[in-house]
Amino acid sequence: MSKEILDEQAIRRALTRIAHEIIERNKGIKDCVLVGIKTRGSYLADRLADRIKEIEGESIATGEIDITLYRDDLTHKREDAEPEVHGTDIKVEVNDKKVILIDDVLFTGRTVRAALDAIVDLGRPSQIQLAVLIDRGHRELPIRPDYVGKNVPTAKTEVVEVKLQEVDKEEAVRIN
Repeated sequence: MSKEILDEQAIRRALTRIAHEIIERNKGIKDCVLVGIKTRGSYLADRLADRIKEIEGESIATGEIDITLYRDDLTHKREDAEPEVHGTDIKVEVNDKKVILIDDVLFTGRTVRAALDAIVDLGRPSQIQLAVLIDRGHRELPIRPDYVGKNVPTAKTEVVEVKLQEVDKEEAVRIN
């Protein structure tokens, strides 16, 4: 049984609120970089960049990071037993920048831990912040988001499914 917790409008509102919070907390967007964690985090980062441009009238740097090789639960999806890597694409230096990691769902914290390792391998940011569309709890690591679209208490057995137009041709967040 699937229960919709965010529809298209609610997702848009959550991202707009997060965009305002990012601008407010950082006193603008100077030296800020939005880095989406592949796959859905990358699309959310692009959407946040669009909102920030509408609000501030200037563009914020964006990029995307593939954490496949940094995961502590690496799974092999290819027949040759090599991990499937999609590549990192950050066109600006992260040194001395405020990097804002973007992901769709925060659960155990292991994805974020892997993203932190990947970012630090690229350079030394002055600060790393975390924005998530959904925080569902059940952390295994001491990781806390700076910006949250919606807190959704869940059972460990439940699955939070984020559907985005760019990948899934629909827009919703559901609990299964």
